[in-house]
Amino acid sequence: MDSSPRQFEMHPFKNKADRFKFKEYLLCFRIDIVIFVSKKTIMKQFLFLSLLCGCFWLTGCGSRSSAPCPFRDESLSVEKRAADLVSRLTPDEKISQMLNKTPAIERLGIPPYDWWNECLHGVGRTEYKVTVYPQAIAMAAGWDDEAMKRMGDFTAEEARAVYNVAQAKEDYRIYHGLTFWTPNINIFRDPRWGRGQETYGEDPYLTATLGLNFVKGLQGDDPRYLKAAACAKHYAVHSGPESSRHTFNALISNYDLWDTYLPAFQTLVEDARVAGVMCAYNAFEGQPCCGNDKLMIDILRKDWHFTGYVTSDCGAIDNFYKTHKTHPSSAEASADAVIHGTDVDCGVEAYLGLKKAMADGLIEESRIDESLKRLFAIRIRLGMFDAKESTPYAHIDESTFEKETHTALALQMARQSIVMLKNDGTLPLKKESLKRIAIVGPNADDSEVQLGNYNGFPTRIITPLAGLKEKFTDAEFIYEKGCDLTSIDSFRPQETAARCSKADVIFFVGGISPRLEGEEMPVKIDGFFGGDRTSILLPKAQTELLKALKATGKPVVFVMMTGSAIATPYESANVNAILNIWYGGQAIGQALADVAAGDYNPSGHLPLTFYAGDSDLPDFEDYDMSRRTYKYFEGKPLYPFGYGLSYTRFACQWRERPLARYKAGDEIRLSVDIKNEGTRDGDAVGQAYVKYPAGNVRLPLKELRAFKRVPVKAGETAQWTFAIPVNQLAKWDDGLNALTTPKGTYTIFVGNHSEDDTVAASFTVE
Repeated sequence: MDSSPRQFEMHPFKNKADRFKFKEYLLCFRIDIVIFVSKKTIMKQFLFLSLLCGCFWLTGCGSRSSAPCPFRDESLSVEKRAADLVSRLTPDEKISQMLNKTPAIERLGIPPYDWWNECLHGVGRTEYKVTVYPQAIAMAAGWDDEAMKRMGDFTAEEARAVYNVAQAKEDYRIYHGLTFWTPNINIFRDPRWGRGQETYGEDPYLTATLGLNFVKGLQGDDPRYLKAAACAKHYAVHSGPESSRHTFNALISNYDLWDTYLPAFQTLVEDARVAGVMCAYNAFEGQPCCGNDKLMIDILRKDWHFTGYVTSDCGAIDNFYKTHKTHPSSAEASADAVIHGTDVDCGVEAYLGLKKAMADGLIEESRIDESLKRLFAIRIRLGMFDAKESTPYAHIDESTFEKETHTALALQMARQSIVMLKNDGTLPLKKESLKRIAIVGPNADDSEVQLGNYNGFPTRIITPLAGLKEKFTDAEFIYEKGCDLTSIDSFRPQETAARCSKADVIFFVGGISPRLEGEEMPVKIDGFFGGDRTSILLPKAQTELLKALKATGKPVVFVMMTGSAIATPYESANVNAILNIWYGGQAIGQALADVAAGDYNPSGHLPLTFYAGDSDLPDFEDYDMSRRTYKYFEGKPLYPFGYGLSYTRFACQWRERPLARYKAGDEIRLSVDIKNEGTRDGDAVGQAYVKYPAGNVRLPLKELRAFKRVPVKAGETAQWTFAIPVNQLAKWDDGLNALTTPKGTYTIFVGNHSEDDTVAASFTVE
């Protein structure tokens, strides 16, 4: 008898996933196999084992006909399958599955999985070349909910391709899964917040509507399977400062909580059925958000009946005992977080304390089981334990990366995002009369800036310089960097201006950068600290250069790249045109050129207020909404919320006015005619705002309640019909401890921005 291990080097399985499944089949059937290793019988035994493996493959765990392990049985409900899987885990295995990076459970055929992935504006942080759409704040400037849904769908398609390709390679690393920690639906309450670029702006209704459509697109409409899993973050009352987010304790009124900070989350939970929620770093009313009674238990689970999974922000559970100091150790912190419904610890150590927590009686194993059932339910809904032919998205491959329809949408959304803030007639340019074009500025040819943050990487990035050169092919170009974003020390602005004076028009491409504003950054220079901004003014270096360029007497077009509001008092008063192009994604250079040449009529509108200066802003750490955003700001902004110019003129008038009186439960049905009074086709963005009854100082000055992007040909009129449920006007009442609709006389107005209130009507809520 020769028992040399060399006799067993052949293996009947092609990859690790098959080996996982085979071990599971053996466990579930509890079959003992005695292998005789005689030289004469080895090939017979191998053939027997191969046949046996084939039988297990057909009738073992995962079989649709008879599955000994019910979690593989596709005919059972998601709940039953998840419960069965969890029942098979040891306590140590259970804990290991509650970190974002989970190990394999080979005896059950469960491969490793990392929950952490990003798709803020296209699939992020992957080695594959993917479509990169404009940054979130830029997409919000398009005010196009239908485009947001398509973008979510296309992103999920490329995400599935990444996942499927990675699975075939047994690549289980971070950023290769299907659980995406997107969208960021925090309210951009203060333009100094560096991560505001990741949001959809300062208005809860706009944020909720765009977020709803993104989630629906990303998660798909299959009744059984998720195309990808979205996650609403950061829950809740979270918007800076970045430098103190691990210790900060937000204190606000119940009115602000329900009026500003919760509406978008409620919409995504109740209407979009978002798969996940991420709880925030900061504390709220003295409790860390991931272990907060009011947010996590009373509102999320009880009031909104959320059944999906919750992940912590990364390291947030560690903060319980390291920075917030609300808990003495990881055992107490992890037990409290799980009891509050936080299912995943994005981290490497905090939830390891659950073992001691169970031993000390701080938490029962059944509470851990509840979290695990939610987690495995998501993975089952993503088709991770089902046959490939059962899952509608399992066959998507790398051919979907940067598909033509995807890149076309990236260009469309880039065009839609551009907000023309000023134009004295300089734009659009006349191609035939341009001999020389000067392009100056630190962002003119920096491809990284326009990708924003939490981004992927496309095959081709079109910078403003490249886009303008491709558009104006007959012109001679003069390119000068001219200055850095915050410094002009190594440059000579007068010499730069002298060289540019030979041009027919000067483009200055400046603004700021994701290298200056973003998530918890080691930045400490004039105007910027820790990822946030200490001033909203355009950096002085750029204004100094713009003054020199203006002195040439040539038309100056200021092109801003930014993720937030920039105060431009000099520029707004002196340059000829201003285009805000945000961090516009892979195609923003082409979109800019299309707008500059008049091949696309600008149609972007601001999703946040552009204030005149720093003195307009309250204390950054004050979360009270008084004096903040267009809803409560009583001063005069530089550019109001919803503002955006066009090469044509749109005028609104009522087609169907509101009725005189409504009651709770009624619906306010309205219709508006939007006329294009100019000579160019264009997209209007109809906006409807409500003014609340007078007498209550806490009610908004005005509030967006409906919007629609409407294409209108030159000289023609388009109709916009919409409805506003009266119950959506509800505000928090401290006396009733509930949301209730204020009674009295309201005003509703429609127009092109939040201060365009000439077309108005009144109604009463009884």
